[in-house]
Amino acid sequence: MIQKIKSVLLVLTVVLATTAEAQTEQQKSLDLRQESIIRIAGLTAQGNLTVLTRELEKGLEAGLTVNEIKEVLIHVYAYAGFSRSLRGLQTFITVLDDRKEKGITDVIGAEASEIKDERTKYTRGKAVLETLSGVPEKEPKTGYAAFAPTIEVFLKEHLFADIFERDVLTYQERELVTISILTGIGGVEPMLRSHLNLSLNVGLTPAQLQQFVEVIKTAIGKNEAKIAHVVLEEVLASRNNK
Repeated sequence: MIQKIKSVLLVLTVVLATTAEAQTEQQKSLDLRQESIIRIAGLTAQGNLTVLTRELEKGLEAGLTVNEIKEVLIHVYAYAGFSRSLRGLQTFITVLDDRKEKGITDVIGAEASEIKDERTKYTRGKAVLETLSGVPEKEPKTGYAAFAPTIEVFLKEHLFADIFERDVLTYQERELVTISILTGIGGVEPMLRSHLNLSLNVGLTPAQLQQFVEVIKTAIGKNEAKIAHVVLEEVLASRNNK
């Protein structure tokens, strides 16, 4: 009887260990939704609408809701401009119309929650940025914030309040959108470096960001992936040396 109990306990231990290992491994990888977000954001930023059409379909099939994809496409304008964002949205309209004609009903998903915080948008945006960065804002302002204070206000009030506060996407998802856009448009490595750091701050792992580079390689371009890889390695090395 005792031997039988020991055998059962051993089996349970193995099962639990295997389950825990599988869950840990799963947490190390981006899921299909996250991979779709990367592709959709990067392709929209590049203006590659032919491939984007296919990836929008794949995103819906991967479990992204209509509103989540719309939010990705809206987010693009903050970094790549209205033109890219609007063309992405127009492409998505066509995709949804085609799917509707085929009898496919897509999940609309949740709308953004109402903002009830009565603080000023600047204060709210500042708080969001501090949450993302993990450090308080420095005073007095330096660099571009001192040189052009107006754009610093726009960043706080609009980017980090109006956009990042919208809870259709999580902070992790918004950072995936952002680094995908920055990689897609190219030539903005300092900003990419900053947002890779923010991505780590909000819980994305080094392994997930390395997987991000691989997704970029297959969906956006080998050169873009090579640059993203170099910047990511610099970011990880810098954090390891602290």
